[in-house]
This record gives sequence, structure tokens and C-alpha cells, in this order.
Amino acid sequence: MDQAKAHKKVDYLIIGQGLVGTWLSYYALKAGKTCMVVNDSHTAAASQVASGVINPVTGRRIVQTWMIDTFLPFALKAYTDLGAQLNANIVKEASVVLIHPSLQMQESFEYRYEHENVYLQKNNASDFEACMYTPFGTGQINQTIWIDLNLMITGWRQQLINNTQYIDAKFDIADLQITNEGVSWNEIQANQILFCDGIASMENPYFKMLPFAPNKGEALIVEIKDLPNQAIYKNNMTIVPWKDQLFWVGSNYEWEFKDANPSMDFRNKMETALRQLLKIPFNVVDHIAGIRPANQERRPFVGLHPSYPAIGICNGMGTKGCSLAPYFAHQLIAHCEQGSPIHPEASLERFEQILKK
Repeated sequence: MDQAKAHKKVDYLIIGQGLVGTWLSYYALKAGKTCMVVNDSHTAAASQVASGVINPVTGRRIVQTWMIDTFLPFALKAYTDLGAQLNANIVKEASVVLIHPSLQMQESFEYRYEHENVYLQKNNASDFEACMYTPFGTGQINQTIWIDLNLMITGWRQQLINNTQYIDAKFDIADLQITNEGVSWNEIQANQILFCDGIASMENPYFKMLPFAPNKGEALIVEIKDLPNQAIYKNNMTIVPWKDQLFWVGSNYEWEFKDANPSMDFRNKMETALRQLLKIPFNVVDHIAGIRPANQERRPFVGLHPSYPAIGICNGMGTKGCSLAPYFAHQLIAHCEQGSPIHPEASLERFEQILKK
């Protein structure tokens, strides 16, 4: 473990380098602290399957997502700044074109457009009729952001590697020791260890009592040559520009699943939905799947263990990880450094009694 020996003492040992681990290490370094990121690149991460979309409006009722007025501007600046540091264009602003799948959804849109409307806009269904069937009309969501997560995570990983701040290894918690100065793991001593390793935290002895409720996300990567890629399309599924003439096609999540593998049921369902929506040909080129560490409250787990303050977690982002991760990673580092509070709906303090057992 030569990389670890080069950094025997660090401020933060960060476990996992998916979406949250990227932001935790980013903000730790931004605060002038040292860190080492331990990540098993051979284990599939939920962020590898995510669409990368930050949508301010959600659900069948077309309502604003939780705290979006706070998260959206924070996320836009954060991703833009990180992209600039990577010298990469990872942020794209693209409206969501709603292809209403039913009369009920059309009526929901019309109601929200007239009441409490911030992000909705009307558009012309005729603009999309060459490519799609639009029997119930269309609508539009503005201020939607698409993040190239693969480019961001791999680019940041390379920076960590270049600065000997990254270890590609499977973290074994049996090797973790709590010391008077913080924690020790193999050759590394750290003031604090922060876990952001997805579903692995469900087996973590310090955090397994948290009410995790994992869900499975799947997506098809589909070539659709004649579909304009300047917008995101949403029907009963979401179609997101991926790269070139490829699109990410998926639904939000499944709470009940047998395993983490891509399923034929999902592929058949998506292909049927595409045939019902598109008037133009398409070709499936890949099928991906992953498990998200969501939770029963639909709110993240962010904070330090009440009995072991050297051990922290930033996890449970669920389907809104792209919008939540920068904000709460920043809050956790600020909490560690300055003692500033974590938002009460996400703070680990709400589970203090459970974690102390």
C-alpha cells in the first residue's frame, strides 16, 4: 500500500468515491485539509447508473422537490466550479419536455401551471410530433440541470490519484481501530473517517441500525439517431441525452428486487414504452443497474456518530443524489471543521438513541 505510506497522517479518511465521496474530498481539500479516499473501483456504484439530472419538479402531482430553492443554486455553482477545476464541461442546462402519458397528468400540469408555478412553461406539442406520439399534449420544466457524472467522478479520481490521495482497495472495517487521536486503518491515521460507500453502510456496525431502504435503479443506453439531444424527455420514463446519439432511458427506482443485476423485465418494459412513445427507430446498446442506499424517510443520513465522533456518515441520498450530495457534503465538512449545524431533517442527531444502543 505505497500510496497510503506516503500519507500516514491525514485529517479525513473517506470511504467511497462515488458522487458523495467526490464532494466530501472536494470540500475537505477546499478547506485546506488533507484526505485519503479509499474506493473499490471493482464494485458497482449507484452513481454509475444515475441519469445525472437535477429536476426541480417531481412526482405525478408535479410539485417542487424538497428544498429545491436552496439546493438548485448551490448545486449549479458547485458543479460549475468543480468542472472548471477539472477543465471539463460537466454541467448542461436542458429543459425537461413533458410528454403527458395520460389525461390525468395533463390536468395535473395545467393545475400546477396556474397554481404555485415557478418552473413550468407551456410549449407546442407540434414541435415534437415528428418524433413522438403526443395524444395528451406536452409541457415543459425549466431550470433543469444535467450533470455528466461519469466525466466528473473519473476526472476527480484522476486528480486524487495524481496527488496520492486515492487508494483503490476494498475497505475492510475489521481493520479499523479507534484511537485517542481519531482512527487508524492499516497504514493510515486520520482525525476522522467518513463513510459514503453506498449500500455497504448497511452492513457497517456503526450505522447498520439506521433505517436504510435500498432501491434498485436500472437504465438502458439507447441509440436514437433522429431524436434532438438538446432536451430531456419525460413520459412514464425519462430519456436523457448521454453522448453523441445515445440516450439514458430509465425509470426512477424499484423498491422490490431480487438482485443488483439488469433484469429482462425492466428491459422489456422500457422497450415497450419506447415503442409506444417514439415514431422513430431506436437501438438498445447497453443495460445497466445499481442499488441506491435510500431510506424510509426519504432524507439523507449526515453527521457524526453520537458515541464515536471520529466516525461520520454522508449517505442515503436516494434518487435525488445529484442535487443533495454537494450541499450535504459541504455541511458535513463544515460541521467537522467549525461545528456548524447540519440541517435537522438530514442530521444524524435524529437517530441518536438508536445509534447509542
